[in-house]
Amino acid sequence: MKFTNQPQYYGLISFLLHWIMAIAVVGLFCLGLWMTSLDYYDAWYKQAPWIHKSIGILLAGVLLFRWMWRLVNIKPVAAPLHTPIEKMLAKIAHLTLYALMALMVISGYLISSADGRGIEVFGWFEIPATITGIENQEDLAGEIHYYLALALMGLAGIHVLAAMKHHFIDKDNTLRCMTTALFSNHQQHKIKRP
Repeated sequence: MKFTNQPQYYGLISFLLHWIMAIAVVGLFCLGLWMTSLDYYDAWYKQAPWIHKSIGILLAGVLLFRWMWRLVNIKPVAAPLHTPIEKMLAKIAHLTLYALMALMVISGYLISSADGRGIEVFGWFEIPATITGIENQEDLAGEIHYYLALALMGLAGIHVLAAMKHHFIDKDNTLRCMTTALFSNHQQHKIKRP
């Protein structure tokens, strides 16, 4: 398999970026919901947010790399049966997913740095606090972060349903181009022409 995208299928780098981010986003959402239920005396009260912040910062780096990778790579050709409206909606959905993830990173950063302390990432390095002093910064950013997370999960769910529709109803290779790209010969993933 090639590292870069081809007209018929996604390359290894795009495949890995997609699935690493998908797993991380869902994991962060679940961890975020769970840690809000912890009380001060819970053993995970400080540890869970530290893990959440660290993974969030690393995910921000992966997101930035993915944007750059997308700019320098071709995008596989859409299946010929995709309607113009499906292509437009897919483009809007992908751009919105990227925007929501970026806004999640920014709002998470504003929550974590509201008290003027930097964000330590697994003890490897620290992101300094540069924006502080906004009135009710932690609470306001926290509320925004929460609703952005719900929107991101909702849109991700729609994304999964659209992929299932292409696979089971349209029976095209849209899903297979991303899910089995690592394990199969790319010749199997060429777009079927009518």
